[in-house]
Amino acid sequence: MAFEMAHRLSRVEESRTLAITARAKKMQASGLDVVSLSAGEPDFPTPEHAKEAAIQAIRDTFTHYTAASGTIELRRAVAEKFRRDNGLFYTTDEILISAGGKHSIANVLFALLGPGDEAIIPSPYWVSYPEMVKLADAEPVLVHAGADQDYKITPEQLRAAITPRTRLFILNSPSNPTGMVYSEAEQRALAEVLIEHPAIFILSDEIYEHILYGDERHFSIARIPELRERTVTMNGVSKAYAMTGWRIGFIGGPRALVDAAAKVQSQTTSNPSSIAQVAAEAALSGSQAPVEEMRQAFAERRDLVVSELNRMPGICCVHPGGAFYAFPDVSAHYGKRTPSGKLISTSAQMSEYLLDEHHLAVVPGEAFGAPDNLRLSYAASTAELTEALRRLRAGLEALE
Repeated sequence: MAFEMAHRLSRVEESRTLAITARAKKMQASGLDVVSLSAGEPDFPTPEHAKEAAIQAIRDTFTHYTAASGTIELRRAVAEKFRRDNGLFYTTDEILISAGGKHSIANVLFALLGPGDEAIIPSPYWVSYPEMVKLADAEPVLVHAGADQDYKITPEQLRAAITPRTRLFILNSPSNPTGMVYSEAEQRALAEVLIEHPAIFILSDEIYEHILYGDERHFSIARIPELRERTVTMNGVSKAYAMTGWRIGFIGGPRALVDAAAKVQSQTTSNPSSIAQVAAEAALSGSQAPVEEMRQAFAERRDLVVSELNRMPGICCVHPGGAFYAFPDVSAHYGKRTPSGKLISTSAQMSEYLLDEHHLAVVPGEAFGAPDNLRLSYAASTAELTEALRRLRAGLEALE
């Protein structure tokens, strides 16, 4: 009998970011010199105090199940983090610990969305938002903002996208893939629209909150009193603490919705790793100096990458205010051909050309709803970034 997938999977695409990263690693394993700027992963080590806490947890045989929602110690640390960093006050019963930020988001979507529901997603967007909405049997509604708007939607655009079926608005600041940051004033302007529609919940993805540059300041939309009981704030230790492999994410929000998300988790994964939870508690509660050291390094790399991109003919790159991504517009090179005669008319074709012929891995903008762009992660060493930029320039100059 032929295998037939569940209908929900027929609507969902594979993560292009993970696919390109995997292909780059396969090429590297075969002996090819590939520079990869595809993965959104800090190249720094996990802070020592977090690693030591995990080692001690193993020695103490803290290796069994924990509460499905996470240890009380980590939930207390998360509550304190929200108070300290965001001015948000959650009890431990309003916090859920999950196996990474993506898992946190999925729990919320599966708890909240169903057939006929709509989720508004500003575009460009992180690759997984619309696909996870589809997995929840709901419909993603994409609202596009171009470079002329600094890739940020306006209150008027948000209002126009709302329908009687709108159930959720997803906000990501700082943004993956653009690095743009919604200011407090911009978030309050969006909030004025959302306050008019009390049936709409907000998912605020703040995973890059500590990676900000210049005068940018982080603001959590849940601080607006009228939205507190309708907002789930998502964060984790992956980006700020270079702990992507530890897989710890968390949410804070209204008790009823957190309980619903916890119910989903209890019947799918149960608790995240006990060892990783101890490491995350140490990261959040211990010295924050490594976070600032990484932020300063990312700031220097951002300046290098963006300035070099904007020196390349036909490239335009908006200056990102946070995260560790550059999002250049390369569409001026569409219509040209590679030395082997292949026509370049999409960013997917551009990224394939750069990987195949120049051994440079970047992510095409189609994955983020922006077909004119490429995403370059500058979470890599200065030497790697310099070589990547050299290869990108060479690849563009070779087009005819």
